[in-house]
Amino acid sequence: MYSASDFQADGKHRCTGSRYSVDCGCISNMDNTTEGKWDSLPVKLNDGITQTLNELGFTHMTPVQSACIPLFMRNKDVAAEAVTGSGKTLAFVIPIIEILIKREDKLKKMQVGALIVTPTRELALQISEVMGQFLQKFPQFRQILLIGGSNPIEDVEKFKEQGANILIATPGRLEDMFRRKADGLDLALSVKFLEVLVLDEADRLLDMGFEASLNVILGYLPKQRRTGLFSATQTQELEKLVRAGLRNPVRITVKEKGVAASCTQKTPARLCNYYTICRAEDKFNSLVAFLRQHKHEKQLVFFSTCACVEYFGRALEALIKSVTIHCIHGKMKHKRNKIFSEFRSLKSGILVCTDVMARGIDIPEVHWVLQYDPPSCASAFVHRCGRTARIGNKGNATVFLLPMEESYVTFLSINQKCPLEQMAPVSDVVDVLPKVKALALADRAMFDRGMRAFVSTVQAYAKHECSLIFRVKDLDFVALARGFALLRMPRMPELKGKNFPDFIETTIDTDNIRYKDKQREKLRQKLLIELKEKREERAAAPKRHNDKNKAWSRQKNRKDRRRKTAAKRNRDEGSEMDDEDMKELLKDTRLLKRLKKGQISEEDFEKQVTAGPKSQRKTAAGPSEDPPSSAGEEDE
Repeated sequence: MYSASDFQADGKHRCTGSRYSVDCGCISNMDNTTEGKWDSLPVKLNDGITQTLNELGFTHMTPVQSACIPLFMRNKDVAAEAVTGSGKTLAFVIPIIEILIKREDKLKKMQVGALIVTPTRELALQISEVMGQFLQKFPQFRQILLIGGSNPIEDVEKFKEQGANILIATPGRLEDMFRRKADGLDLALSVKFLEVLVLDEADRLLDMGFEASLNVILGYLPKQRRTGLFSATQTQELEKLVRAGLRNPVRITVKEKGVAASCTQKTPARLCNYYTICRAEDKFNSLVAFLRQHKHEKQLVFFSTCACVEYFGRALEALIKSVTIHCIHGKMKHKRNKIFSEFRSLKSGILVCTDVMARGIDIPEVHWVLQYDPPSCASAFVHRCGRTARIGNKGNATVFLLPMEESYVTFLSINQKCPLEQMAPVSDVVDVLPKVKALALADRAMFDRGMRAFVSTVQAYAKHECSLIFRVKDLDFVALARGFALLRMPRMPELKGKNFPDFIETTIDTDNIRYKDKQREKLRQKLLIELKEKREERAAAPKRHNDKNKAWSRQKNRKDRRRKTAAKRNRDEGSEMDDEDMKELLKDTRLLKRLKKGQISEEDFEKQVTAGPKSQRKTAAGPSEDPPSSAGEEDE
């Protein structure tokens, strides 16, 4: 038991280890939880779990594991904040199995006892892999993986056929599964037996806009359950979720040992974090030179947009020989799972990716994390770096910055507690941009990718969180276009009305660049012919001048001008007639013209003239006693 002196003034107990310190808030009557061997835990682990840990080579606990496992096993809710790479996955996998083993009523085939929700399919796959290793010793439990990129009907059939006691899922697919009752799956009934809910990378779940899906999912779950929130950072939205979904949670914060709380470094201590300054037109050349010099290492290259991953990934495949290069971004549907698994198994290689790979992903032996573009969100910078130097290993990271962006280094050291050291410029840089241009000339698909990548980069720059540092108006569009090896400047709002005399466009008509894919080129030619025909039809069609086709405002203005002109003419002529008099005069004039043309008789003319409102008019002096017998008398 703790003594009173073990607690700080804020009611937290500090558990120290070799590299980290752990703050456990709201703990009372709890045995000491310190970093050490698994048998030092205050609760004994099942022999099957201990055996698996030994087989996997996990001889010692990390601080987050030593703090969370006893709490979970003692039916406490947990909100854990731990630096990336601190071993959070085992901190909830082990308690889940322990809780399900000790359950009095054994779970049946279709009864879900544990649910793990995570933001990306890569992270879900990773958790499933770890869980599967432990479940080899416990064949009575089955797990199922529900993630995007596969047919949901197949997931329904698999669940119905095999059942599942442990469910690992991404929010979108899981929400969809709850609505598959018509397909024969009553998941709402299956989760009534839930013992444990884990939200992994909980802050990221909320950042990615899954809040609505989470609310739907939580509505199906029983209130009596153990809940664990695991994240690398705490946010306001996460705090709301803690208050809404956890009952008297224990808060666990893992920090670098010996660092004051006010200046806690958020990246692993064994991470060497650098930055390098280079001009926009030299940036890609520097990246290629760096990757060529580190061919035998495992590297992640982060870009800000999916379009950049598609474009630069293809360029790197052509420029760096004898190296396995994979690309992953959020818009990929069916290939991501396979690509992720293949890259994890490689000893060396390059993964070109977006921030879909920035959180929670554990890829063994990553030597370098390269950030070609600074992320739009400052916290994502830390998570990107955290893909290396995991679980006590060494690692390196660098970010490429333009000269005008150098103040971002100071911002990171203050805002994210992430100090950076300047790296020497990359040596032996060769200009590879002409080769990239040649790729675009040889295949329209590459040309299209370059244009989309440029546009998406400018748009991402405009939305950057650090708008005082990353300003579109400071961008040198010509230098940026050269760095993208563009053949011509794209048409986009940010460039509208601007001239770029310093940018030398290709002399080749880009409309004549063909797709290598013959089917795609055939379709393009068909569309071009249809477009040409439509233009010719519009050009040949006679132009119609019809007021009905003109804007209502223009029609109204024309009527107003006519009315004002008539009024002005009356004033100039000294006329004392009002509008009614004018209308009557115009009517009489028209009748007179019809009489002269023989269209009406004199008798008709007299009748229509005398039938007007004038014939009923009384004199200004007062009403006459006898009605006039003729128009002449009225005129008098």
